[in-house]
This record gives sequence, C-alpha cells and structure tokens, in this order.
Amino acid sequence: MLSLSVIALAGCTQGDTKVVAQPAANKSAKPANAQEAHKAAVAKAAKAKANELGQIPVLMYHRIMPKAPAGSDDRTPEQFRTEIERLAKEGYVPITAREYTTGRIGIPAGKHPVVLTFDDSSPSQLTLDGSGKPKPDTAVGILQDVSRKYPGFRPVATFYVIKDMFGTFGPEAQGQVLGWLRDNGFDIGNHTRDHLNLRGRSKEQVTEQITAGHKLITSLIKDPPATLALPYGNQPSTKDWAIRGGAGDVRYNYNGVFLAGYTPGPSPFSKDFDPLGIPRIRAMDKVGDCARFCSTAWLDWLNAHPEDRYTSDGDIKTVAYPKFKGPYVAQHFRAYTLPY
Repeated sequence: MLSLSVIALAGCTQGDTKVVAQPAANKSAKPANAQEAHKAAVAKAAKAKANELGQIPVLMYHRIMPKAPAGSDDRTPEQFRTEIERLAKEGYVPITAREYTTGRIGIPAGKHPVVLTFDDSSPSQLTLDGSGKPKPDTAVGILQDVSRKYPGFRPVATFYVIKDMFGTFGPEAQGQVLGWLRDNGFDIGNHTRDHLNLRGRSKEQVTEQITAGHKLITSLIKDPPATLALPYGNQPSTKDWAIRGGAGDVRYNYNGVFLAGYTPGPSPFSKDFDPLGIPRIRAMDKVGDCARFCSTAWLDWLNAHPEDRYTSDGDIKTVAYPKFKGPYVAQHFRAYTLPY
C-alpha cells in the first residue's frame, strides 16, 4: 500500500515534492546563509498565514447538463461556471488528485488547493470538436475559459473514467480523448470498468473490476492511474483491496482511494490523512441535506473559518503551519516542517 511513509520517501528525490535543499557552495558561509534563509521562509509563511495542515475541498461532479434535474448530482453549465468562478475569486488553485495524494501541492503563497473530480466519463465533461478542441459548454471548456479570465487559476482536474469513455467508441477515439486530457495537464483516475457497487463483493470480484478499469486506461494511453474513486463511494469489506491488488498480468498500487461525500479532505501532511478513504464533497447548492454537506455549504464554511483551510506558504519543499498545530503533523513529514 502506498502510505505516507512511501510518499515521504518519494519526496526525497530531486524534482519531487519535499526536496531537501542542497548545501551552499561556500561551506564557510553556510550556517549564516541557512539561518537567514530559514528566517525569511518563516517570515514568508507567517505573512501568508500558511496552514499546510488545513482541510482541502475535493469536489465531486458528474454531468454538466443544460437542464439538470433538481436534486440530482448534475449541474447546468451556468451552475458549474458560477462555482468555478467562485473558487477563483476566493483564492483557490486547482490541483489534481495525483498531486494531492503525493503532497505535490505547488501553489502560490496565500492560495488554497482545491481538487476538482469528475466521475463516469460523460460526454458533457469533455467532447472534442472537429478541430480537436473542447466544446465550450463542456466542463473542460468552461474550466479553460474561467482560467483565461482568472490568470493563475490552473485548468486541471481529475477524471474518473469507466468503460463509457466520454461517449466515444473504439480504442482510437477513446485513446484520442484520454491522450488529450493527459497532454493538457489533466489527471485520469480509475472508477472501475463497469461502475458496480463493490460493497459485499468477494475479493476476486472487487479486484476484477478495479483491474479491468486499470487495464482499460493503460491500454489506451500507457500511463497508469494513481488513484481510484469507488463507485457510489462504497468501500469493499476489506479496504486494502481497493488500493492494491490485481488479476492476471495486471497489478494496481494506488496513492489514494476516494469516497463520495460529505466533508473536505485532510491535508496529506496531517495525521488525519487516510489514503484508504479520502472524502469528497458533492457539488450542490444549499438544499435538503446539502444545506450542510455539499459544495456551496462547505465553501461557505471554509470561507468563514480560514484557520481550518489549507493555505500555502508558496514553497513545495516545506510544510508550514502555526506552531500550535505541530501535534497534528504526520511523523513522516516532520523533517520538512516550518512552524512559525
């Protein structure tokens, strides 16, 4: 299983997250330079009110439909655009599920990460026109348009795909759409092949579904997915089956497994982070149960409680936070901490 310890070890290589700074060329000046650099980093983190142990909203979308049924998980293009623009205005910067689960959160100081996820690979999420560009009223088209309006708002997201591959048929067409996503910075995750409820199924049935989805993706673009979103958010009877396993000559070993509801996700540097069950938030207005537990309500809450929200110090090599939050740091990341 990929755990926080694995993430921390992976972070010790150049080019990955949490890279240990290299010694200064002038060894005699190293202590003073290091001390000054540390003081500057602490000052920068304090100025940004950094809290890299804070909560991260992982938003869950399905179809983007002109006439979305009331109370469904679908959103109209107008509703989706409104929420994405709200995120941009409130200082959020999208990151992928892969970046989140590996701690590669490289966003500017004072900004907040948000993970945009799309389930079931609907054509309303991405359809390419005759020139190979996303149609404007698809989720990707809207996301790219908002990013042009708000510089610094990254047009990235994670798509959890099943065999209904954005309404395309055949490996050539399916490979084209997955390749477009990959080549434009988007992340592709596994949602199983057939979207069957995994609760109560045998180990063989669970691994067969996950393996089949994994194989479908890698047969089209060769790049293995890093995360899994559970159909209906239901975990198998043994949680480990979802993150690691295989059948035949196909093996999967994921960084994280995503659920389907209710709360923001913990920081990957926090003791609360559990890669076997990462929560997501349904995208919905304040109606019914969503008056408290969906995206509008949670974004309102995070805006009213900024001390509980993940805020970056702007340095991917450190984990910055107010000193009193020190007990909440996962042990694997203590070498990278920057309390202030």
